[in-house]
Amino acid sequence: MTAHNLITLTVSPSIEEALVDWLLGLETTRGFTSFPVHGHSSQLQGLSLAEQVAGRKKQVRFQIHLPERETAEFIARLQQDFQGTGLHYWISPVTESGHL
Repeated sequence: MTAHNLITLTVSPSIEEALVDWLLGLETTRGFTSFPVHGHSSQLQGLSLAEQVAGRKKQVRFQIHLPERETAEFIARLQQDFQGTGLHYWISPVTESGHL
């Protein structure tokens, strides 16, 4: 059985379309999920006045399921192409997946 990872990306809505286009252009990406989320933090840096009052920041989360052997190259390309955008990512091992 091939090991897989779930890569989670959280981005500002301002780069959502650029990231969608980038992901769709990758040969290794077989599909992904995106959905709106709200980020919460005690750090006010980078928040608009409205976000500070609301106590949350609008963001978009993406999840990509990739074989472990493709993860390092994916992250390297992501870092190269989205440097300085504030994109946040993390990688989690997938213990099981399937279609029913």
